[in-house]
Amino acid sequence: MCVLPVVPASRGCHGERVIRSSAGTSARTSTRAWRDALVAALAGFVVMTAVAAAGLACAGAGDLPEGAFPRVLAAVVVMAAGGAVEGSADAGPLAGADVSLSVMPLSVSLAGALTTGFLFLRPLRGRAVAVPRELALRAARLTVLWLLLLLATALLARQDFGLFPGDSPLGDLGELLGGSAPTVGFRADLPATLLFGLLWILGLLLITLLVSRRAPLPASLVRFHAAVRPAAHAGAVLLVAYVGLGLIVGLVTAAARGHAARTLAVLLLGLPNLAWPALTVGFGGAWQGRVEGPFGLPVPQVLDEVLRGSEPSTVDVASLAEHDPRAWWLVPVAAVLLLATGVLAAVRSPAHVRPWQHALHLAVALALATLTVCLLARVEVRFGLSLLGIGDAAGLGGSAELTPQLWRTTGLALLWGAVAGLLGDLLSRPLRRRRAARTPSSP
Repeated sequence: MCVLPVVPASRGCHGERVIRSSAGTSARTSTRAWRDALVAALAGFVVMTAVAAAGLACAGAGDLPEGAFPRVLAAVVVMAAGGAVEGSADAGPLAGADVSLSVMPLSVSLAGALTTGFLFLRPLRGRAVAVPRELALRAARLTVLWLLLLLATALLARQDFGLFPGDSPLGDLGELLGGSAPTVGFRADLPATLLFGLLWILGLLLITLLVSRRAPLPASLVRFHAAVRPAAHAGAVLLVAYVGLGLIVGLVTAAARGHAARTLAVLLLGLPNLAWPALTVGFGGAWQGRVEGPFGLPVPQVLDEVLRGSEPSTVDVASLAEHDPRAWWLVPVAAVLLLATGVLAAVRSPAHVRPWQHALHLAVALALATLTVCLLARVEVRFGLSLLGIGDAAGLGGSAELTPQLWRTTGLALLWGAVAGLLGDLLSRPLRRRRAARTPSSP
């Protein structure tokens, strides 16, 4: 007679239950992680869409023909998320048209970035360190969902408008030359949109981890916390503070001088496009620009006056002050806020960080922040019409360009960052001593 062993069978059943329980826990964790990623990506797009819709409505885009508002809205969201939108035009068989557009509506971008970054970090709160694999998987899930939403938006971002006689000089010209109605339009460049959108979301996640003081890092990177995060956090606060200051100035201007709808459109679509270059101009940086054509720009009048001319103009505090002496206020505002940035970085840094290290950390952080501003805030817009293939037709084209003088602006940011870091360390010492006195000593 054979006696079956009971105990091993019991152990085997127990082991199977443990395996099933572990598998179930893993599945629930994965589902929760996908849900968190979906919420972060979807919320970012919803916020960008809402801000862009409000800005376009204030700009009068609700009156666009052929029900084009949703498609224009999609194009703005695509550009805000780093995508590329191409212009197109057809003026008939005897005339050609060229349209190019390179601008990022940074108010929309900033709103989406703050929302997505906050929700990406929310599930990681309360942890001392992060597991590298988990962090990479969370970033990968969010990136995949972000690109899918961007692709869906880009597929909607395409529209052609017919120009009929009497609507514009181009419409009259099309009737004379070809008999067919000219068209202008836009469409998202899908490959470029996905590529730049990938870089945009990866850059956002990297910056989010760098500037957040409480987000956990992998154990191998914790030692870089003191060198990177206080200065990076202070630099991010500086950029957001400039946007807040610009918002106050814009609202006061809208209330005092009228044109409220146009001013609100600028605030909702491109406030950082003006505020962040103002920071660089305030510490001595410069931009190169030129505006040609009959159209006006949604920028302060003094900037429009500097940019209009037959040759490219240098936009710095001196050239702005030639048209409006109040531009000199950009210098003390930048100095005060940079000094406050240095104090904030020093207060957030550990006590063992030396003054020269404060200077180095903030110099690098401010230089990188300025480089990012220079890359994001540049503007290149062109519309040209050629007749019979010969040049541009006068009065039927225009262009607007604003590009940074990169070496001058970034170099001065490096210098100002070093000075602000050093002075911030000196000014923060009483604050740090007071904080140390309030902290109870270990028994």
